[in-house]
Amino acid sequence: MTETKQDAIRTYYHTLFSAWGRQHWWPAQTRFEVIVGTYLTQNTSWTNVEKALVNLRKAQRLTITGIRNTPQPKLEKLIRSAGYFRQKAQRLKTFVRFLDERYGGSLTRMFARPTAELRDELLALNGVGPETADSILLYAGNHPVFVVDAYTRRILERHQIASSAASYDEIRQLFEQALTGTPPPQQSLEEATAAVGPPGSCHRPSRVSTTGRTALVQVFNEMHGLIVGVGKNYCLKSQPLCEQCPLQRFLPEAS
Repeated sequence: MTETKQDAIRTYYHTLFSAWGRQHWWPAQTRFEVIVGTYLTQNTSWTNVEKALVNLRKAQRLTITGIRNTPQPKLEKLIRSAGYFRQKAQRLKTFVRFLDERYGGSLTRMFARPTAELRDELLALNGVGPETADSILLYAGNHPVFVVDAYTRRILERHQIASSAASYDEIRQLFEQALTGTPPPQQSLEEATAAVGPPGSCHRPSRVSTTGRTALVQVFNEMHGLIVGVGKNYCLKSQPLCEQCPLQRFLPEAS
């Protein structure tokens, strides 16, 4: 029987999880910290984002109230390490204003909205594209949507699962169809909350990364984190390290 694209994605998921385990992504202490991180990580490295988050935390501004009440020039200075700091400061202000006007400043009320409707609202905000909207929905709101990033595209193209012409939503739907109904691998509490050990995109456990989720949300969460691990460490833009990658044996030329 010919393996389908969905079969391949499920195989990749189980292969990577077996190799690396829980990735504890998104690393954050609060839902709002996740949202701030999704804005800051646009067009920059996570290392630079972490510096900005540290600055915000030290200044006691990493809250809805903190962003709301911080003058924009001050906010720009705090997040400067993340790049495009003027643009990102304005976008954070826009999000908080949206939250205040639509949901009385409550993330709980916002995330109670149906997924498709909230996704449309987020996409209407300045600076929010599909990847940012879906990251907010999945990681901060525990909504069952799959996040597609540049790593996802690169891996799928090299494995001839998707073409460069595939749209964001086509790839998102491919993953959602493939992984829906896939049970999350079982781990003991000790394994799930262990300190960083295996490679990938693994982070230390955090309040957000260890929160309770539905099985489907957990699978989407882990698969995206595992893909980030492949993209960061092996499926590099130039000079990929295929021979060391857990997915090497699935490359078309390896068959």
